[in-house]
Amino acid sequence: MDHSLPMMSEKLLSFNHFMLKKYEETKESGMEGDFFNEVKPFADSVKEINDSWRAAALDWIGRERPKNLHPNQIDTVHDHMEQLSVQAFYPQTSRKRFLDASKSIEYVLTVLLNHLNK
Repeated sequence: MDHSLPMMSEKLLSFNHFMLKKYEETKESGMEGDFFNEVKPFADSVKEINDSWRAAALDWIGRERPKNLHPNQIDTVHDHMEQLSVQAFYPQTSRKRFLDASKSIEYVLTVLLNHLNK
């Protein structure tokens, strides 16, 4: 696995898209994901990338000091990724909270990738 910041950011975007799709499927079916066979393995794979990404992104922000990207946004994305990686598998999850968090993740990762690709 490439642990460069752009690659990890792309992977988190991919996870975010998967979580949104999974959430919609779960909400529609009303069926919870199996914790040990589905939820935990997925959440663990997200956590591995998410933790490395957070450290790399905070380091990059500290060095580059981009104008419209701040450490608290990185921490928020990190927290949202952890939460949504589990909540996507449960139909009782609030739609508004889930969608707001997903949009926040999408925005920050897109802004970060735009800065990295300059």
